[in-house]
Amino acid sequence: MGKVRFEGWFPIGGCAMATSPTALLAHEPDSTQAAVLHLFGGPYVTLCGQRREVPEGSKRLLVFVALHRVRVERRCAAGTLWPIGQDLRAAGNLRSALWRLRRAGIDLIVADKWSLMLCDEVVVDLRVMEDWAARLIGGTATNDDLSVLPRHSEALDLLPGWYDDWALMERERLRQRMLHALEVLSRKLAHEGRCADAIEAALVAVAAEPLRESAQRTLIEAHLAEGNWVEGRRAFDAYRELLRRELGAEPPADLAASFSAPRVLAKSFAAAAKQRPSITTTSASISALRAAH
Repeated sequence: MGKVRFEGWFPIGGCAMATSPTALLAHEPDSTQAAVLHLFGGPYVTLCGQRREVPEGSKRLLVFVALHRVRVERRCAAGTLWPIGQDLRAAGNLRSALWRLRRAGIDLIVADKWSLMLCDEVVVDLRVMEDWAARLIGGTATNDDLSVLPRHSEALDLLPGWYDDWALMERERLRQRMLHALEVLSRKLAHEGRCADAIEAALVAVAAEPLRESAQRTLIEAHLAEGNWVEGRRAFDAYRELLRRELGAEPPADLAASFSAPRVLAKSFAAAAKQRPSITTTSASISALRAAH
């Protein structure tokens, strides 16, 4: 692999590489990052905390290469990005796109005669998000992973306005991964008693896909885990009306049956008792004071 050139800029070792996934996903600037490629809300690049805009004629090439974790053949990249015209013209467009990146000081692509690849040291926010989702889905999430961040919403609509087939496929693939991860996140948070965060995670998923049954179920479960039967019922009713209006269908029977009054009320009161032990303590204290007097 050839060495990356950073003409008019600095070598990639000019800044320490200390990747902080939480800071990156929260969209917080990190001056210790040498190079970060932002596909959410982009594409654009931050170099040691400073934002650099990608030349318009180079955006598709940079994103196409970044979406591949392996080397891409130059002929494949050129033919995919510039399918109209002769191969020689497509190859010339590719060379021009690379030249514009170098001129802008964003020479992040390792290029040889046959292939292209993103420099190993470049951090891509999409890959950080994918790793976060993989840890949640795979059951290896850490405490730092159990939070709802603004980046999660943006990851559900990667590269809006891009209609290339390869971009559409990647958008849908990432959207599905994110929806599954958010549902897992919501359940984990509810299990830990962080019901407000659990509801927020579920709402992000529901907002992205209102007709998704598993997302709606996760939201209802989070409300019930908090002891809010009315909120859970309201979410269920809204989902039922949406299904009737859009699809002429009804919610699954097991979801409707979960609102049988005795069962749900018992669970709701039990959850409320666990989350509000101070009520019992206060009542006992009042009884003790009355006995003392």
